[in-house]
Amino acid sequence: MKLLEKMIYVEFFMLVMAIWIVPMSYGHGSMIGDVAEAPVSDDNGGLDTAWYDAHATFYGDIHGSETEKGACGYGVFKQGYGLATAALSEALFNTGYTCGACYEIMCANAPQWCLPGSIKITATNRCPANYSKTVGVWCNPPQKHFDLSQPMFLKIAQYRAGIVPVRYRRIRCAKTGGVKFEITGNPNFLMILPYNVGGAGDIKAMQIKGSSTGWLTMSKNWGTHWVTGVKLTGQGLSLRVTTSDGVTKDFINVIPPNWGFNQGFGQTFDGKI
Repeated sequence: MKLLEKMIYVEFFMLVMAIWIVPMSYGHGSMIGDVAEAPVSDDNGGLDTAWYDAHATFYGDIHGSETEKGACGYGVFKQGYGLATAALSEALFNTGYTCGACYEIMCANAPQWCLPGSIKITATNRCPANYSKTVGVWCNPPQKHFDLSQPMFLKIAQYRAGIVPVRYRRIRCAKTGGVKFEITGNPNFLMILPYNVGGAGDIKAMQIKGSSTGWLTMSKNWGTHWVTGVKLTGQGLSLRVTTSDGVTKDFINVIPPNWGFNQGFGQTFDGKI
């Protein structure tokens, strides 16, 4: 083989190897401080998964007391959220539209208090603003702050720290089973609490359809409770849920026609998907 041909062959071989090897080097988490960033799905849709700065503390005791109920309306233990939850400052809570969103949080820039690793939590409560104070107002706008359950705080920081700087990002919620719908209210004011929502997790719109109606737009009442004033007793019900990333799912005939006559309000129905 002539010298020129050998040089062309070597250059071509090196180019092929570069094309093959370089993509294989991606997909490993980049480093934030000393903690490996978890791999992120390429299919994030409209979800902002960038990292931001905030602070975090905890409330309740080591068993999660005070975290069972909250401003989103979930019964966190009964409905499967457990201790991996947080109350969000006003700026993050967004009047309840962030209920159900999932976050990854890690302690940062406080080596004397931080522990390695990160936690994944669901937003289930609100940390209310206190405008009577001028110091320690972590939950007042525009502060970004997480009140974690004590067990979750202790995974990322030492107890004595009390409050620590953190880095956080939105992540897609990984849930087991279908979306659940809890019915409360009365025949003239039907209220539905969706929970166990995967994907973006937080809901920006809901619609309801009776077997004798078209799709009706529901209003958000409080937390993540959605309501309609249209009387729908005696009709099978379908629900349409749109999460904050724009994904819409239809749950057709998820609630049978006799829902208002058997056990009445307080029932929960499984959306299956």
